[in-house]
Amino acid sequence: MNEEKQQPELSGLREQKKIETATFAGGCFWCMVKPFDQLPGVISIVSGYTGGYTDNPTYEEVGMETTGHAEAVQITYDPEIFPYERLLDIYWQLIDPTDSGGQFMDRGASYRSAIFTHNEEQRQKAEASKQALEASGRFKGKIVTEIVPAGPFYRAEEVHQNYYNTHRNDYNLYYEASGRVDFTEKHWRGKKDLEQLRKQLTPLQYEVTQHGASEPAYDNEYWNNTREGIYVDIINGDPLFSSPDQLEAETGRPSFSQPLNEGLVRKEADYSGSQVKVALKSRLSGAHLGYLLRSETSPSGFQYEVNSASLRFVPKEELEQAGYGAYIRLFSAIVNGPTAPEDDHP
Repeated sequence: MNEEKQQPELSGLREQKKIETATFAGGCFWCMVKPFDQLPGVISIVSGYTGGYTDNPTYEEVGMETTGHAEAVQITYDPEIFPYERLLDIYWQLIDPTDSGGQFMDRGASYRSAIFTHNEEQRQKAEASKQALEASGRFKGKIVTEIVPAGPFYRAEEVHQNYYNTHRNDYNLYYEASGRVDFTEKHWRGKKDLEQLRKQLTPLQYEVTQHGASEPAYDNEYWNNTREGIYVDIINGDPLFSSPDQLEAETGRPSFSQPLNEGLVRKEADYSGSQVKVALKSRLSGAHLGYLLRSETSPSGFQYEVNSASLRFVPKEELEQAGYGAYIRLFSAIVNGPTAPEDDHP
């Protein structure tokens, strides 16, 4: 994501839409950009310093613990496309909220976790999410992450912007050594989480989304669906595909020329068979969706073959009520509805 091109346009965007700002501290800001980057509705992500008492601090000064500032990221986003509650859900899974002395391998107040709220509505939502996390019993220790009013935010030096893309080798080495991945797997993808999923899903949905099973061709819910609407993640409701992009189901499973939101679908190499395939996964839920295939008949040259068991269909007439009003614009039969950013769906 290129913040340089986004920043001059923000004032105009705020007049046209309900563009808002979220600010989170979660240890090293290098690791706090990628999880939010390229999500639908996220316009820009800036790494910087906030929460302290000096003006225009440098990376070295903050690291010396003499400024009171924490490394943080400031996210500009459209809450109609990606609400603040979803940003909070992602944030809690990136940090150790019981650690008051820093985050993972980075120690000191400059690496503390904190939610900096920009208005009363954000404060209430942040407090509610913190209370829900405490009540869940997911962590044995006390939740110590601060929720404080946002103050001046100072953009970090350019070398620290979008670091995971500009310094990939250094970032990958640092991230793997930080302990974040193991911590997340232990606390957010444990036995209780899988048990909850078993209760939420049918046996077939569970096997497909969690173990990469394939449902029977021509014997699944959406392979021949002709209704207009969108297809969302069966686990968390993320909007993944739409009927305007749906292809003829030559393989007996619902297929699409492209995702509804590219940032919500992850591609991974699958070495389980005799040939390497490209598996499709839902980025935020981790659900297995299907496979990416080459196609001479698809406008994109690709076919996203997806299991019906990974999806839930929302008809166009129910989009507004179901909370997907921003996608009404995809259907010409519905006019004068809310609109979504043009870059959310090529």
